[in-house]
Amino acid sequence: MANIKSMTGFGRGEITENNRKFTVEIKAVNHRYLEVSVKLPKKLTAFEANIRNVMKEYMERGKVDVFVSMEDYNDAAESVKYNSALAHDYMNYLQEMAGEFGIQNDIRLSVLARFPDVFTMEDIEADEEELWGALEKAVRASCERFAEAREKEGENLRNDLLSKLELMADYVDFIEKRSPQIVEEYRKKLEDKLRDMLASLDVKADEGRIVTEVTIYADKVCVDEEIVRLKSHVKAMQDALREGGACGRKLDFIAQEMNREANTTLSKSGDLALTDKAIELKTMIEKIREQIQNVE
Repeated sequence: MANIKSMTGFGRGEITENNRKFTVEIKAVNHRYLEVSVKLPKKLTAFEANIRNVMKEYMERGKVDVFVSMEDYNDAAESVKYNSALAHDYMNYLQEMAGEFGIQNDIRLSVLARFPDVFTMEDIEADEEELWGALEKAVRASCERFAEAREKEGENLRNDLLSKLELMADYVDFIEKRSPQIVEEYRKKLEDKLRDMLASLDVKADEGRIVTEVTIYADKVCVDEEIVRLKSHVKAMQDALREGGACGRKLDFIAQEMNREANTTLSKSGDLALTDKAIELKTMIEKIREQIQNVE
């Protein structure tokens, strides 16, 4: 029996390596397909495709949000760059201005150094292989925690659905047993009514006509085919749940078929007890469908 996974879950992974701490958080809710949104620092944007590929190893459906952060503790993460050509340009223009206006060029080094872009801070390019090596560990750690949470919730979903299916099977059994009784009760009521009417007129009851009327009524309220299909759908869903895996779409299709048969059964109901049970059946199917929306 394979695991069933919920599409909702949370996972967090944290790795510190080479004076850098990577934190990855995953949050997911149900969705018809797999939709992954990745938010990460500018320094790590080159790894977005890598992260998406890792996600696909752990999930097949769901709306997934991935949040990545990095703290760099390396002292040499940035370096100072001196723009010699720009400093010469500043000096040349200052000397030109001094000659043009006939004033002394009193510029000092400390002043020149503060001119825009003479000195700039630049990030030291980190080794991409080294970065991805550590980041991947954090991504996979978060995915593992995420998978554990989804499997735990998935097991709860399976148990809940199997329990609901047992109740649903009881409802179907009640309808199956009640249906023939309705026809027989109708036959007796019809016979009694006709006999009372005909007795007052001193006319003998036409047994053939009674049989015909009862047969017509039985055809209208017969739900044998619906019962057979409902039982088949219940078993198919139980089997799918026990087999496990990514069965959410299959379960949703079966639930739709269940609902169709329940609607037909309710439309044929001419008995209060059967109507009540058919309504309970539809309510249970709706609850099952709501739960199935969370199954991958």
